[in-house]
Amino acid sequence: MATGSVSLAKAMWRGFRGRCPHCGEGHVFKRFLKIADSCDVCGEELFHHRADDLPAYLVIVVVGHLVVPAILAIETAYAPPVWLQLAVWLPVTLFASLALLQPTKGAIVGLQWQIGMHGFEEAKRRREAGRLAPVLVKAKPTPRAA
Repeated sequence: MATGSVSLAKAMWRGFRGRCPHCGEGHVFKRFLKIADSCDVCGEELFHHRADDLPAYLVIVVVGHLVVPAILAIETAYAPPVWLQLAVWLPVTLFASLALLQPTKGAIVGLQWQIGMHGFEEAKRRREAGRLAPVLVKAKPTPRAA
């Protein structure tokens, strides 16, 4: 269900869900963190992405801002032994990071696709040309016979 106009929020949400930012139906990932070369439904090329380390940095920031205050609150309120803190918070941190890493990378690919970063410029030009073409056809004056 490809549309001519996909908003930034919609493209990022589709990527966050692991779907193609263009059609919202195909898969962005072929493995856990490996982006597919193209969408298996609409054929949109996805190999242009350059997500690099940004998803990992964002996950570290989010998980760190959730886990560290929780650790400090538990330590201040109950002062449990260190082994218990480690036994609880290390797995929580690991699983939260792994759970957020793929959706965050998908959202970054959706962001890059929508704003036309890197190799996605051509796809953005095609989308914009598709939106402008009907307006240009309508605006063309028709010659009148005198």
